[in-house]
Amino acid sequence: MLILGMLRQVVSGTMQSRASSCWKAALPLRFLGHSPQQIPADASFYSTSASEAEPPRVLITGGLGQLGVGLAGLLRKRFGRDSVILSDIRKPPAHVFCSGPFIYADILDYKKLHEIVVNHRITWLFHYSALLSAVGEANVPLAKAVNITGLHNILEVAAKYNVRLFVPSTIGAFGPTSPRNHTPDFSIQRPRTIYGVSKVHAELMGEYYYHRYGLDFRCLRYPGIISADSQPGGGTTDYAVQIFHAAVKNNRFECNLKASTRLPMMYIDDCLRATLEVMEAPSECLSIRTYNISAVSFTPEELAQVLCKYVPEFQITYRVDPLRQAIADSWPMSLDDSTARKDWGWKHDFDLPGLVRTMLSFQGFSTRVAHAN
Repeated sequence: MLILGMLRQVVSGTMQSRASSCWKAALPLRFLGHSPQQIPADASFYSTSASEAEPPRVLITGGLGQLGVGLAGLLRKRFGRDSVILSDIRKPPAHVFCSGPFIYADILDYKKLHEIVVNHRITWLFHYSALLSAVGEANVPLAKAVNITGLHNILEVAAKYNVRLFVPSTIGAFGPTSPRNHTPDFSIQRPRTIYGVSKVHAELMGEYYYHRYGLDFRCLRYPGIISADSQPGGGTTDYAVQIFHAAVKNNRFECNLKASTRLPMMYIDDCLRATLEVMEAPSECLSIRTYNISAVSFTPEELAQVLCKYVPEFQITYRVDPLRQAIADSWPMSLDDSTARKDWGWKHDFDLPGLVRTMLSFQGFSTRVAHAN
């Protein structure tokens, strides 16, 4: 007991001596998580000890999806290889496993999330675990568990340990009653997919935790993201990735959306850069916590026309999937991202021709693209 008392005095004295410099007072929280084992209140003192000048300690959940691996690479270049931990519930390919720290992390395991954040001294968390639109409609119970219950666990842990939290949203957070052209940050949403509903829920819960508990929550509404480094993951906008794989393999593609279906899109490099920029932006610069970001908007027909400039023999046909078409018809055709451009200087680099050239170069058409240029 004597030793225990001495240790308590040491810890108490250390916390008081640092409170005026780089430590922050822990916020009083009422824990809403479903775990029967709550973490003691004094367990949160460690997480605020890191100086703002030190690089963040980063955890990425759902890291083997379309964006996680690319984001890990960008952040490791910025903050160091060992400062960024990629996580998922799947086995990573060898090149991902060898590229930097990787751990198994199930966002539905509330207690384990606490252990990960504590043991690895996490200060930034990027929460990418989610079931996408079409996949979510095929398995609504699983989508509710992953997209909603998993989010609640992440919010609790982030608020508990004063972690800066990024949760991506999407154009899927809007619905058929939303304005479809130049959709603003604030408008009627009312999505009609479990994916969209869960994203609106994430936006509102994150902003609630920001106002109620002081959680440093940041969110971007992504358009469709186009990447050469990963396979499509079951989203409605995935045709814009699949079309390039098909062009390389056999010069033809069967599209599951109508030729005239206009949707906002973005090349992955722009998306990842925007994510890092909003996370690094001073909190006082952020007038809102959930931002639209945008780059280009196009239809399958317009994308195919640009693709044909580099692959003249390419042909596109259409067999419309009613489910995906209904989802696409409920989403914005373009986004108003003027607030992001004003608040923290967001600006995209890739227009449609630049996106096509870059994707074809990655797909092995570099000689043909150079000739076309």
